Parts: sequence; structure tokens; C-alpha cells
Amino acid sequence: MDIKKAIFVTSNSDYEKCPKPTLPEYALIGRSNVGKSSLLNMLTGNKYLAKTSAKPGKTQLINHFIINDSWYLVDLPGYGWASVGKEKRAEFGKMTKDYLFHRPNLLCLFILVDSRLEPQLIDIEFIRWAGINEIPFALVFTKADKQTNNHTNASVDRFKKELSKEWEELPPIFITSSETGMGKEDLLLYIDEINKGFKVNN
Repeated sequence: MDIKKAIFVTSNSDYEKCPKPTLPEYALIGRSNVGKSSLLNMLTGNKYLAKTSAKPGKTQLINHFIINDSWYLVDLPGYGWASVGKEKRAEFGKMTKDYLFHRPNLLCLFILVDSRLEPQLIDIEFIRWAGINEIPFALVFTKADKQTNNHTNASVDRFKKELSKEWEELPPIFITSSETGMGKEDLLLYIDEINKGFKVNN
């Protein structure tokens, strides 16, 4: 897939104000500072499309971007917001869950995981929650350029081993780098294949 056009559409705190669910939609979520906005920019080939920040918790709304006038990428607030208060965390959590439960056109939730880290309980718990609630998802390991391929592969293997304790079948897994573009082609091909089977529910 060749992305020729990527435009920011809207930010909302209420899923009911999101664009009408007539186009395929893919959302990005992960721990704060895992690189959601950077991955979105890498996929679209526009490093200025989504705002990036070294400060965790920068994304605080549901941000829609329309791609090639035919499908949406959505940047969701991260989980594990260490830098915001308890009340704000609860607000983000409700906003995100409402969105995930009520978007019939959400075809895949990309759960981002920092490839440099040992399996984190907060990631494992969120993946478990997504599975229990039957939300279609794939795992995207980020920041692979920050270490050797051997270290990345070993980290991914440890994560897969941890998931295998609870999951009979593992979700699709992608390894990416927003700096080098690693994984871009594979992710876009995956999205393209899913888009082909999308039908609007009247």
C-alpha cells in the first residue's frame, strides 16, 4: 500500500463525536512514551502529522487521521499515565474503553510494546483485557533501532513466552522502528488485506 494522503480530521473525548463509522479504522495504543505518534508518522511518511513529545501522556484525546480518503488511523491516549493525576487517568480510561467498545468499524487495535523492555505487567494485563473483551488486536514492538536485532528478537521471544502461559494462539506480531522505517511495509500490507474484507454495516 502506498499512502499518498494523510490528514488530521478531529480530536474528541467522546466516541459519539468521532467520524461516522463508515470507513475501516485502526487504532494505536500502548504505555505512555512507547512511540504511538512516531509510529503513526512513520506509517504515513509525514513526521509532522501527529505531535510527538518526550513527555509521557501527551496524547489526551481520541485523534482521527484519514488515510488516502479511505480509512482511518486513530491515536489513542496511552495507558499507565505516571505523569497525570488519578482523576485524569480514570477519565482517559473511560474515554478509551468507550471508544473500543462502541466503534463497529474498528478492525484492529495495534497494541504497542517497547521492544527494549522485559515483559511489563501493565502490557500483559491490557492484552488480557483486550482478549477477554474480544477486541481484535495485533502487537507492535517499537524502537527496534535502539538495540541489536538479537536483543530485539530475544525480547520479543520473552514476551511471546509470557503470553503463551495464557494464550493458545498468539496475535499477529510486528517489529518496527520509527527511525528506520522497519515494519512499515508489513503493517501497511496487513491493513490493506483487512480493508479488502470491510463492509459497512447498515
